[in-house]
Amino acid sequence: MHPYVVADVFTDRPLKGNPVAVFTAGQDVPAEHMQAIARETNLSETVFVLPATEGGDAKVRIFTPAIELPFAGHPILGTAYVLGQTLPGDVISLETGKGIVPVALTRDADGRITSGRMTQPVPTWEEFADASELLAALGVRYSVLPVDVYTNGPRHLYVMLDTMDAVAALRPDQSVLSQLPGIGVSCFAGSGLRWKTRMFGPSLGVAEDPATGSAAGPLAVHLARYGRIPFGEDIEISQGVELHRPSTILARVQGEGDRIDKVEVAGSAVIVARATLEL
Repeated sequence: MHPYVVADVFTDRPLKGNPVAVFTAGQDVPAEHMQAIARETNLSETVFVLPATEGGDAKVRIFTPAIELPFAGHPILGTAYVLGQTLPGDVISLETGKGIVPVALTRDADGRITSGRMTQPVPTWEEFADASELLAALGVRYSVLPVDVYTNGPRHLYVMLDTMDAVAALRPDQSVLSQLPGIGVSCFAGSGLRWKTRMFGPSLGVAEDPATGSAAGPLAVHLARYGRIPFGEDIEISQGVELHRPSTILARVQGEGDRIDKVEVAGSAVIVARATLEL
């Protein structure tokens, strides 16, 4: 019997946000079954918590229904929220395939966790070579900003549209997007400190994601690099409305120009289920 917890992430309301399954005793789960279990839960990601080996509070392995990821955002925040129910302290450090990711937890006067803020791996980036084919698959004529691909564990492409309504109206050709190996496609619009995004990742096993923490950090980097947002301020990213799972993500980047010093992503979470899987 393998216990797990389901948390809805980037929301403070049950049945909204992005759910993640967290197996809190992942060391007892045979490694050869982890991918199959992720297909069984059929959530964007499933996490297996293992004993720490590099000085963190715990080690994590993260799976989509299709592949294992070295790092992902909403699973890290959700896992920190789950572990923070019993671990003392206000920082949970999780060992990932991209190094140790600390999550600073905010608690109310009664000790309940109200939000968490992770320091993400700083992404690398490059221009995407096949932008015309990508835009055709999305059904759009152009991107307001250059189409760049960022890597912070997962790989994410960014396409900026003119309006939030245009983002909401997207009906992409998923068969074409599925040919982008291991890449999520984030389409976004907005201005100032408020932005809307949708992330399509059929090659990751996720047709559309309700909230993508690993894409929120690089989106802030993308916007800051091109002068659309200031460095050092939180932007609010709305996602998941079209899936009836509205999510709110905060992202902030420190640096100047193409020098990125720190990337932070924050949000809330709520536990909605505790269960066991029998193998």
